[in-house]
Amino acid sequence: MDTPNDKIIEIKAAQQASLVCESLLEETLRAGAQRLLAEAIEAEVEDYVQRHAQERDGRGRRLVVRNGHLPERTLQTGLGAVRVKAPRVEDGRAGQRFTSAILPRYLRKVPSLENLIPTLYLMGVSSSDMQRALEAILGPGARGLSSTTVVRLKQVWQQEFADWNGRDLSGKEYVYVWADGIYFNVRCEDARPCILVLVGALADGTKELLAIADGERESKCSWNEVLRDLKRRGLAAPPKLAVGDGALGFWAALEEQWPQTQGQRCWVHKTVNVLDKLPKKLHGTAKQALHEIYLSDTRAHAGEAFAAFEKSYADKYPKAWQCLDKDRAALLAFYDFPAAHWVHLRTSNVIESSFSMVRHRTRQTKGCGSRSATLGMVYKLGRECETKWRRLNSHQLMSKVIQGTRFADGVEVHQQAA
Repeated sequence: MDTPNDKIIEIKAAQQASLVCESLLEETLRAGAQRLLAEAIEAEVEDYVQRHAQERDGRGRRLVVRNGHLPERTLQTGLGAVRVKAPRVEDGRAGQRFTSAILPRYLRKVPSLENLIPTLYLMGVSSSDMQRALEAILGPGARGLSSTTVVRLKQVWQQEFADWNGRDLSGKEYVYVWADGIYFNVRCEDARPCILVLVGALADGTKELLAIADGERESKCSWNEVLRDLKRRGLAAPPKLAVGDGALGFWAALEEQWPQTQGQRCWVHKTVNVLDKLPKKLHGTAKQALHEIYLSDTRAHAGEAFAAFEKSYADKYPKAWQCLDKDRAALLAFYDFPAAHWVHLRTSNVIESSFSMVRHRTRQTKGCGSRSATLGMVYKLGRECETKWRRLNSHQLMSKVIQGTRFADGVEVHQQAA
């Protein structure tokens, strides 16, 4: 006959066996997730390399190649730590770099379940594959999720965007803004909508999503409506500097709505445009010459680098020189602001890099179903990226910029006493 002690021992043994089984199951799931992740990244890299296999340099060598693996890193997931070793890609094309949409460069922790679903969807996992993907990454915690969950979530995102898009901006002041237009395919329409995006930097140096709007290309009319809407909702103070590419619509609207705001052309866009007008064999040296201009420590030294570029390319390649020279003043506007801020002000990369995942998503699905779905996706990703945007260097100088303190070559100009 079993004694009470025997029963206790039996229960403890059963509990221990259950824990061992659970541990083995988690280990199996973790190994499966690790394998699935590795296979997905390998396929993504292989696809990228093959798509650019025909692009060669002046000596006939491929510009986009694999080059071993990046150092192994540990990714924290709902199943615990998963080790990841991603392939390294060397991209020799001007202004181009491979960035994995599946495993972003600095990701160390899988988002919570709430954020993981939209993140996976925006990265290209279809609604029908969502259940399998979540189970592979999160294990039993993904039970009950289905494609209808994603459909409902998309409807929620659209409502969230509508509420956010009508928020009160009274009392807000953005010192710098970055502007760009991003084009997408929409399955239910012939035209490719252009989503207009504005990111702003507040007085404390933090960046936040300021506006997302459905535009007709990057026209003056569309940008005018975006800026007017911001003013209607209480944004009274114009920014000190706006950064963007050469799209004429934005700059024309800026002149009407915020005439006091200085304009800074994006050096990444300008570099691509200039190199496009030069033979590929010259891209390496020309790119270095452009770097010499915008990485100069003073406006005078930048002028000398401009002159050197003109001497090298103006006579043989006048279109490349004209493309650069016509925006000279706007390309060097950053010298009138603190030097610590230059790294943030020379390009509109805060938008370009953040919304590359949305472009990947629309390629995977061959376009969103509607304009409203596109806007909801862009909004959801933008808010997700917003949490990771880096605060401006030396943000305490923002108050001086707001006050109108003069800077020359990035250094504060002290007024001499009379």
